[in-house]
Amino acid sequence: MKLTWFGTAGFKIESGKQTLLIDPYFTRNQKAFPRQVLKPSDITTADQILITHGHFDHILDVPEIVSKTNATVYCGRGVDRTLIQNGLSAGRIRRVKTDGETFHFDNLNVQAFFSRHIRFDRWLMIKTLFRIHLRLPRYLPLLRNYPEGQVLSWRIRLEGKILHHFGSGGSTAIELERLRQQPIDILLVPMQGHTHITRIGHRYVMSLAPKMVIPHHQDNFFPPISTRVNTEPFVNRVKASHPDTVVRVPEINETIEI
Repeated sequence: MKLTWFGTAGFKIESGKQTLLIDPYFTRNQKAFPRQVLKPSDITTADQILITHGHFDHILDVPEIVSKTNATVYCGRGVDRTLIQNGLSAGRIRRVKTDGETFHFDNLNVQAFFSRHIRFDRWLMIKTLFRIHLRLPRYLPLLRNYPEGQVLSWRIRLEGKILHHFGSGGSTAIELERLRQQPIDILLVPMQGHTHITRIGHRYVMSLAPKMVIPHHQDNFFPPISTRVNTEPFVNRVKASHPDTVVRVPEINETIEI
């Protein structure tokens, strides 16, 4: 299995001849850091695309990627409508209808779980509005025209391993308790959306006890809307509570072989 991080919550998973994308997003502005050298048009191979929710930094580039790859998109209620409004053919979309729905592909299967988006805390919103200030009208279309829709997390079973991807960190204790019933080998946990996001990310590790955890979405993908998150406190928390859990903090476009 090869796992490549594209920045934000975007990943490519390769297993045999199968290529799976999760939340592939490449369009940045000039101040983004780290810099993403890839463009949506550079992605020419994908069989399926899994979407966690409908915000612009998760689905903006999906219609163009599908036009190059002919991939099928799997997403939640409401996200399908946003994608169609932005040029994606309804025939390329499979909407998740039930919590826990499973889809089978050639050498892997994926399972969609209803989840929740993180609630932005007051201090984070104040700092973000201060950074944006008079430029808010310029960014409103990106925020307004891409509602979150039904939030999903994705469980992927391949090569005898279980990988679980969260695109946002709003999961309830009940949700995590349900997901922990089956051991997780690789946890992909987001580091964006809250002043105390490293604590929130650590809660996922405490609940799910994965063998490996890969933090993502910590990059400053679209300033001034975003800011970079220091993952060191998260890494230290995991090492202290779960010394046997491997923590990998990827570089952008880095491929990890597992």
